[in-house]
Amino acid sequence: MRSGSSPADPVADLDHIEGQSRTTLDARNGAREMALAESRKIIRLSANTIRSLHRGELDAARALLDEASDLMAALLEGLVDHHDLQHAGFTIDAQKEFSEATLTFALVEDAPLPSPSDLGVDVVPFLHGLGETVGEMRRRLLDQLREGALDEAERLLGEMNQIVDLLASLDYPDGMTAGLRRTTDVSRSLVERSRADLTATVVQERLRAELAGRLDD
Repeated sequence: MRSGSSPADPVADLDHIEGQSRTTLDARNGAREMALAESRKIIRLSANTIRSLHRGELDAARALLDEASDLMAALLEGLVDHHDLQHAGFTIDAQKEFSEATLTFALVEDAPLPSPSDLGVDVVPFLHGLGETVGEMRRRLLDQLREGALDEAERLLGEMNQIVDLLASLDYPDGMTAGLRRTTDVSRSLVERSRADLTATVVQERLRAELAGRLDD
C-alpha cells in the first residue's frame, strides 16, 4: 500500500456493483415487460387482420393492420438498446405474425409485396411469415373455387407457387433460418394440393359446359 493511500472498502465496492447492476437489470426487465405486452397485442391484431380478410372486410383488416404496424415500429424502437430482446422468442413471433398479416393483405389485394426492410423486421421471421401466407392463400383459393371465380384462383395459385420457389432457393443451414426448410416443405405440399383442387374444378367446369352445349343442340 502506498503511503497516504486509504485501505480498500469492499462494502463500498459491492454497493457500487449492486447499484450499477440494478440500473441495468431494471431497464432490461422494463423493456422485456413492454416487449411481452406489445408482442401479444401485435399477434392478436395480426390474427384479426387475416380473419377480417377472409370475411371480405377489407376496411376493418386495413385498420387492424395499421394499428399492428404502429405497435411493431414502437416495439422495435423500444428495443434498440436491448439486442438480446430483439431476438427473444416472443419478439420473433410478433414479427412473423405481423409479416404474415401484411403479406396476406398484399396478396389478397394483388399489391406489391413489402420487403423485410419495408416492415422493419428481421429477415428470418419475415420469411417464415411469407411461408405461412401460402396456407392463407390456399384457404382463399378454395373459397374462390366454391364461388366459381376460377381466374382469381389461378392467380392465387401462381402467387403461391412463386413464394415456394423463392423459399426453396434460400438454401441455408436450418440453424441460421430457424428451420425454414420445413416451412418450405409444408408450403410446397399445400401448393400441390391446391393445384390438384383447381385442376379438378376446371375439368368439371369444362365437362359441365360441354354437356350443357350438347343439351342445347
